[in-house]
Amino acid sequence: MLADTKFDIKSVLDKLGVKDVNNGTSTGYKSYGSGELIASYSPVDGELIGKVSTTTPEEFEKVIETAKDAFKEFRTMPAPKRGELVRQFGDRLRELKQPLGELVSYEMGKSLQEGLGEVQEMIDICDFAVGLSRQLYGSTMHSERPGHRMYDQYHPLGIVGIISAFNFPVAVWAWNTALAWIAGDVTIWKPSEKVPLCSIACQNIIADVLKENDMPEGISNIINGDYKVGEMLTSNKNVPLISATGSIRMGKIVAQTVAQRLGRSLLELGGNNAIIVTPSADLEMTIIGALFGAVGTAGQRCTSTRRLIIHEDVYDEVRDKLVSAYAQLKIGSPLDESNHIGPLIDKQAVKIYLDAIEKVKAEGGKILVEGEQLTGEGYESGCYVSPSIAEVENHYQIVQDETFAPLLYLIKYKGEVDNAIELQNGVVQGLSSAIMTNNMRESEKFLSTAGSDCGIANVNIGTSGAEIGGAFGGEKETGGGRESGSDAWKAYMRRQTNTINYTTELPLAQGIKFEF
Repeated sequence: MLADTKFDIKSVLDKLGVKDVNNGTSTGYKSYGSGELIASYSPVDGELIGKVSTTTPEEFEKVIETAKDAFKEFRTMPAPKRGELVRQFGDRLRELKQPLGELVSYEMGKSLQEGLGEVQEMIDICDFAVGLSRQLYGSTMHSERPGHRMYDQYHPLGIVGIISAFNFPVAVWAWNTALAWIAGDVTIWKPSEKVPLCSIACQNIIADVLKENDMPEGISNIINGDYKVGEMLTSNKNVPLISATGSIRMGKIVAQTVAQRLGRSLLELGGNNAIIVTPSADLEMTIIGALFGAVGTAGQRCTSTRRLIIHEDVYDEVRDKLVSAYAQLKIGSPLDESNHIGPLIDKQAVKIYLDAIEKVKAEGGKILVEGEQLTGEGYESGCYVSPSIAEVENHYQIVQDETFAPLLYLIKYKGEVDNAIELQNGVVQGLSSAIMTNNMRESEKFLSTAGSDCGIANVNIGTSGAEIGGAFGGEKETGGGRESGSDAWKAYMRRQTNTINYTTELPLAQGIKFEF
């Protein structure tokens, strides 16, 4: 069921082949729609976009059985041929980049530029995966036994379950699924219930590619619904790997559930990312990096900049420049490219943000720029807020916790860069980090074993964003998972060690002999 909206979403969905969004469960060739309906409202204007059916337990079992059957055939296809399917998927994304980017922007609320950029990330990971399909290398080892050869190789796992968050409604799925497919796995995607239409659009795109290549049903599957649907996926013994992106609370539940059945988890959870600003920093670059990191996507990126740890020598200057820059920000519809900040995902997110500001005050923080909920023309959805800046201490509980909103903390440090690194590492999350410095010794210290404890550490760029070529993920309560580039593909495969004896004898360990 589609609703009339000011933004021509019907035209966008039509371009993406979404004729009926009621069916929220799909195996690529078949769709099911018998579950309860969940409504998708745009945070841009508050309009109902459509309603999507949730996955019932019966439908889920059909998806599992279809995926199991598909895997038996898909795993035997040569990896370069699987890569060819991913190449065609990437080409189709190029053709549909504009409407899919518009859907991402309208359903999630990020700027159109970021929506298009997210689709570009999908295209980039497809390109990466295509090349990787010819490079799934194992190693050859020398055996201690004469006439023996040893090597290791990688095989597909089976069904990969993907749980994605609302803030990147299509890219994170693509990061996982492109690698899973070239590995020979089949996938079941459970998207955030806040952005279900994006999943249906993506499923339509890949389903067309698979049908055109006469591939079996069940290689790409989607299920929709709340945490109960996610529980069906995480607890199912037929799913050897669960890749989950979301909050730390959610990740701990997923990890415990999967561990109970001795499955694998790939977790990318919360961030509490900091930029260290040293006395030698280029302050113009610093302000640009901090500003985009803090307010981009309305602070709803896992890599958003939450903390600025600033040396006392440049603290006042950085603070004043940031306050001045915040006064120039334009807030409004993300479909208008002249605006810098769009809405939060929903009204609940607004409440959490406003409550966080009050907690900052209660713990003794000083609000330099106080955010508020915006009302009036253009803000009818109730999801728009202005961003905040606060002077705090790193040990405040509200600073230790991640607030998924445009709330930036300024923290002063004295002395050597080691003191700043200690503050930066002094949180439970360990995703992204950065240092602004023109001092080589400081930058090298930051990147050393005694430096940042995060999965991502940058010098003279901000915390937000990542390139496809590098593995993406973090340490500590961020979960330890790695997605996207480098050798992240190994998470989607099982390693097997092989030994070949090409002699006529069978030497046994420790010199044991059997005489006949």
